[in-house]
Amino acid sequence: MRVTVLNDEKPGICPAEHGISFLIEGGAKILFDVGPSDIFARNAATLGIDLEEVSAIILSHGHWDHTNGLKYIKGKKLVCHPDCFAKRFWKNDKEYNGVPITLEEAKKQFQLVLTTKPYKLGEDILFLGEIPRLNGFEAKTTEFYLEGGADDFILGDSALAIKTGKGLAVIAGCSHAGICNIVEYAKKASGVGNVYAVIGGFHLLENNESARRTIEYFQKEKIAAVYPSHCVSEAVIEEMGKSLNVIRIRSGDVIDI
Repeated sequence: MRVTVLNDEKPGICPAEHGISFLIEGGAKILFDVGPSDIFARNAATLGIDLEEVSAIILSHGHWDHTNGLKYIKGKKLVCHPDCFAKRFWKNDKEYNGVPITLEEAKKQFQLVLTTKPYKLGEDILFLGEIPRLNGFEAKTTEFYLEGGADDFILGDSALAIKTGKGLAVIAGCSHAGICNIVEYAKKASGVGNVYAVIGGFHLLENNESARRTIEYFQKEKIAAVYPSHCVSEAVIEEMGKSLNVIRIRSGDVIDI
């Protein structure tokens, strides 16, 4: 199984923008998030990747920095939680923060699969659907609100669980549901108790109690490889590196799992 970083916060052999996009290859080719622009497609071309071979696009959740690239691709299967197409905004400046196309446009542009339940994308790849939020230290506050004014806890935030020969690899976009909640549900939904790697955005912006408890959880689970990406601060990455095997990733990197 191979993960190619088509966009991440930090430039590597390819340029970077705020947001995330991964290409996952293992039997099928799957695009996990499409970033804030057409950068995923430009970087794919630089890397010699033919996006016409992609069989499905997965959205981790309905924020612009993970979905604006939808404007630059069409005709594929698109899998996401129904909540992805809610109209959502930042609390601080009231700016729109959602998907760039409407649900009706998505139905015309893609082969749309909306699901709150786990959805198999291949023999070893599982979209997790809605994540139960069970622990007491994640997903308790939000910076966003929905059209109409209600707090937006991004209930559609999801992830992928991938079975590998070394154990389970969990790939998250932003972890608004909480990365520990996500990993716990990935184990349950996949039936694999051993988690080998966690890759992507963990939504840990401060080295606070939530970050410390996340690190403790990763230690308890004996996660062998941690690849922090989008929305993980340098302070948290440094703290993780004191007790975990942290591998930094950049745009253009290839991860074999």
